[in-house]
Formats: sequence, structure tokens, C-alpha cells
Amino acid sequence: RTRGIHVGTSRTMFSTLSRVLFSATRVATVRPQQLLSSLCAARSFSRSLCLVGGNPGLRQNFLHPQRGFPAVSCGCGGLHTEGDKALAEFLKDEIKEEKKIQKHKNLPKMSGGWELEVNGTEAKLVRKISGETITVTFNTNNSIPPSFNEEPQEGQKAEENEPEHVSTPNFVVEVLKMDTNQTLVLDCHYPEDEVGHGEEEEESDIFTIREVSFQPTGDTEWKENSYTLNTDSLDWALYDHLMDFLADRGVDNTFADELVELSTALEHHEYIKFLENLKDFVKC
Repeated sequence: RTRGIHVGTSRTMFSTLSRVLFSATRVATVRPQQLLSSLCAARSFSRSLCLVGGNPGLRQNFLHPQRGFPAVSCGCGGLHTEGDKALAEFLKDEIKEEKKIQKHKNLPKMSGGWELEVNGTEAKLVRKISGETITVTFNTNNSIPPSFNEEPQEGQKAEENEPEHVSTPNFVVEVLKMDTNQTLVLDCHYPEDEVGHGEEEEESDIFTIREVSFQPTGDTEWKENSYTLNTDSLDWALYDHLMDFLADRGVDNTFADELVELSTALEHHEYIKFLENLKDFVKC
């Protein structure tokens, strides 16, 4: 039966076989460096192959990955590198320095009968007076304004020129009256040019009211359809009355000063805790 195969078919098979053999021979004669260069130019994800092809040591590590990774120094099974070791040593020294300059080992107390609740970076101050509950909440995250270090003066050390980190968080005051189903909410913040005022500026307010609104009592979610009053366009007399309203309930300049001190201490506590967690994470 094989004699019945057409000559054209035999030629086609022979031609195809020849091309295959020629291609295989051509690939075999291409130097590995050229072949890897072509692969690298064709696909971005093969960038590591370019580095392996040009370095026999890297090629050996690539083919035998168990020899290329650093030895595991503990039973966690994680990756440990020289960079990890250096970072852990740096963090160890950094934690020591931060604890040296830590002003408050324990959080400072607020005067005026405020009860403090802390949950991570979130803090809540609660005070009850004459049938009202005043709640002040704030978060220390992103509460330290950016600092721009100036060039140290002649004879001054660089560390002496570093500005002190002060936490000035936005805070929300909620006033709840027992006989109503609404809560008055005042969104307050510290203007940058008012923080750290001197004795001669005692009359000025170191915090401002930014927004005022009513929210249903007991609701945990903010109602977007509730009217919100922005104080930028508010009559100055009404604004002054609102500031007096807060001062009568213990939210005044003294409170604002103590809140800055509390928030700064809380933020520093969380920063040191973060460094310790990071060191343990890298070291383990």
C-alpha cells in the first residue's frame, strides 16, 4: 500500500522534515547569551533571565534556588536577608532613642472630669453634666503637620534644630440632650498658625469650628442628607455664640491645650509600638 503514496505528498513531508531539522540545528548553534537576549527583548517578565544569562553565579542560583536563598535562622520558615538584619538593628536603636525622648510613659490626664477611652489611634473623651452628654472623638493618624527642617545655625547641632513633633488632630464634639432625639455635632480643628500660642494671646481661640450639623441620636452612620452648616460663610456673632456654647461645656482653650498634649503622647506611644512590631516582624 505504501507504493500508492503520491509523489507530491512525499515531497511535502520531506520538505517539512527538512525545515524542522534545520530549525533545530539553528537553535542549537545559537549561543546561550544571544538566545537569552532575544527572550529578554520579547517579554518584560523575563528580565530576571537576562541577569541570569550574563552571570554564571546567578545562573547556578537560578537553576538551584535552594542555594540562592539565605539560611533561615529560626523555625518560622520566613525569608531572612542581610538587609532584614540591618533593618532590625536600626529599629532596635531607634526604639531606644524614642523611649529616651518620650515625655509621658503613661497618658496624661484631662482636667474637667473627662473619661478617656482609647482604641488604637482612636480616642474618645466623655463628660456628663446637667442632663447632657458631651463626647469628643479624635484620631491621631496623620495628626502631625509636616515639618521643614531649617539649616542649623553656626555652632548648633543638627539634632538641636529638629522641630518637636506635636499632634494636632481634628476632633468632633457631640452634644446629646436626654430629652431630644437629635445630637448637635461640631467638627473642630487646629489652625496651623494658632497652635502653641503665648500668654499674650490668651484671648484668641486656638481651635476653630469648621462645620455644624444635627444627627439622629443613636445612629452610628453619618446622615449625608442632614443639613451641614459650614462656618466659612457664617455670621461672626453666631459663630462666637457657638464657641461660647462649647466653652460652657468644658471645650475651651484649656481643653484644647490638654487635648494636644494627650494626642501627642498617644501618637508617640503608637509610633513606638509600631517600631517594635516592625522590628519583631522583620526579625522573626
